[in-house]
Amino acid sequence: MSCSVTSPDAIRGERTSLHQWVAVGVLTLATFLVVTSEMLPVGVLTPMAEGLGISAGATGTSLTITGLVSAVTAPVVPRLLGNLDRRVVLAVAMVVLAIGNGLTMIAGGFGMLVVSRVILGVGMGVVWGMASAVATRLVAPRSIALAVSFAVSGVASASVLGVPLGTFVGNAFGWRAAFGSLAAIALVAAAALLLALPVLRRPEATDNRVETGQRASLARPAVITGLTVVVLLVTAHFAAYTYVRPALEELPRMSANAIALLLLLYGVFGLIGNFAAGAAAGRKPRLTVLLLAAGISLALAILAVFGTSALVAGLAIAVWGVAYGGLSVGAQLWMTTAAPDRVEHVTGLYVGVFTGSIALGAFAGGLVVEGAGIVPLLWTAAAVALASLLVGLVGPGPKRGLRV
Repeated sequence: MSCSVTSPDAIRGERTSLHQWVAVGVLTLATFLVVTSEMLPVGVLTPMAEGLGISAGATGTSLTITGLVSAVTAPVVPRLLGNLDRRVVLAVAMVVLAIGNGLTMIAGGFGMLVVSRVILGVGMGVVWGMASAVATRLVAPRSIALAVSFAVSGVASASVLGVPLGTFVGNAFGWRAAFGSLAAIALVAAAALLLALPVLRRPEATDNRVETGQRASLARPAVITGLTVVVLLVTAHFAAYTYVRPALEELPRMSANAIALLLLLYGVFGLIGNFAAGAAAGRKPRLTVLLLAAGISLALAILAVFGTSALVAGLAIAVWGVAYGGLSVGAQLWMTTAAPDRVEHVTGLYVGVFTGSIALGAFAGGLVVEGAGIVPLLWTAAAVALASLLVGLVGPGPKRGLRV
């Protein structure tokens, strides 16, 4: 089974041209902006709560709202697109994102904040849900894995660069200016998508059943196994990562500056993991994801047992960063390899499950940390991550990687 997705509109030769890579770059900017928009409240939480006259907890729920809306939007939108130009759909989604950020900027209370984050979640779900599928159609077949890695790297780089830069703008000019800046950049990105991307209609059929109007179901063993692995692994990750700062304060007793430096290190290693996993998963998606699951399980267990040592905690965070940084692209390539004839639909389903698991993990982590503490939380997350590894070992995966 191969995952070479062709487009009747995009010109794809044996080698990818500079213009095609520019298109991938603009797509990466779009994913960077949607995830930065989602996560920015983390960096400006205190002044944002004060400005809106609500509690920090209520302000923090804005992330959950965005994630849940995105989880619903991502799998639904591909079923509604028909033969619409995907380039235009992405541009409109960026305008929706700009409106959401603009409404956040002028919000005067919790009600407007909720409305703005719902709108933002719609834009995010469309862009993130379509980015990888569109990326496969922009480049030569031999470059598909790298193009998907670039598109997904916008997600990882949002944490490494986007949120810190947004926080800097918020500290210097106020939190409303930070969201206003994102709104303006999103409008620029919308125009760039229209200019850089080719016309992209419905992907051409790669299966006789599609040509005769009979769509192959996505309820395939390899897809179900992959989604189960994603649910368990992303839930485990976010249950622990949401409380990584308290963990580093309690176990190795790190200072705020040391934690900030370590989280930056985590982000850098995450970017490395993204591209390394993209290269590996292009040929062996199942093995790659299983190695990433093992890495996350190991990192969490080491942190739970030896986390009182600052050096060991730092090494565990680095391993954690590499492993989780590669998950988005690794699992994405698992999905598209398992359902090459329905790339848009399986990608939307995957992103919906992924973002829903983020919300589930943050919620479950809060319950465990409040009821039992940090170390039991780390052990619980490690056990769930290990369960994802076992599911991936026992269940069927995609037969082969991408054709290059």
